[in-house]
Amino acid sequence: MSDASPRFLQGMTTRRKVLGDDYVAAAVAGTTAFTAEFQTLITETAWGSLWSRPAIPPRERSMITIALLAALGHFDEMAMHVRATRNTGASIDDIKEALLHVAIYAGVPAANHAFKIAAETCAAMKKDETYA
Repeated sequence: MSDASPRFLQGMTTRRKVLGDDYVAAAVAGTTAFTAEFQTLITETAWGSLWSRPAIPPRERSMITIALLAALGHFDEMAMHVRATRNTGASIDDIKEALLHVAIYAGVPAANHAFKIAAETCAAMKKDETYA
């Protein structure tokens, strides 16, 4: 991608650090003509602009993201970010604390389901020895 913008290149670097090379490679491989502009948008904005900002470390940014996704009911995306904690430094206790905030500020039903998804995701990660 010799015509990729600097923001896109930074986004890919950050995206790979957070989500891992395998996940990003699969996402890129699945890109179609229909989804290409969306992939560019999220790479440049979410990863190149937001996740690349230095003011909030990856651990804390990860906790914020998990809480927001849980509060909004985006549980598949939340599970992906729970898996990404192996790269961001957020611990199982950090995930728990973020979801406790969800219970109070976004509602118990959202947190209840988020705890279920996080527990299943962490158990799978532990089984695969990718999470302590």
